[in-house]
Amino acid sequence: MKYFDEAKELWLNYVPRNGQSDIVEGEVIRAIEKLRCEAQGNGNANWDGGFEMLVLYILDVLNDPDVFSAAMLAEIKADVHTLLTSAENPYLEDDVYDRLTDRVIEWHIAKGGPIKREINPQLYR
Repeated sequence: MKYFDEAKELWLNYVPRNGQSDIVEGEVIRAIEKLRCEAQGNGNANWDGGFEMLVLYILDVLNDPDVFSAAMLAEIKADVHTLLTSAENPYLEDDVYDRLTDRVIEWHIAKGGPIKREINPQLYR
């Protein structure tokens, strides 16, 4: 991971102990780590629509042509696709999770964040 220290700072400042973050960057990092933990720790045994919502939120935020090149967007979409299709076959390596976290930091820098967000009342993960 290229931006470990920056990701750690976002986590410490914007990810609450429980529940969703009210900051976009915090919520995307929370989603990535929740997906990593579920895959690596539980083999996606608890996978449900809530995890799918997390994956789609990552894509919604990072699919930003104002920040990323076409090649980078293709990589983001491929990584998200890997996670989205991993319900039955969990993705256990760190590379995809780390790469997406690096993209969050790049997005955060480009947008001059932190950026506020509304809590999603339908998300229970």
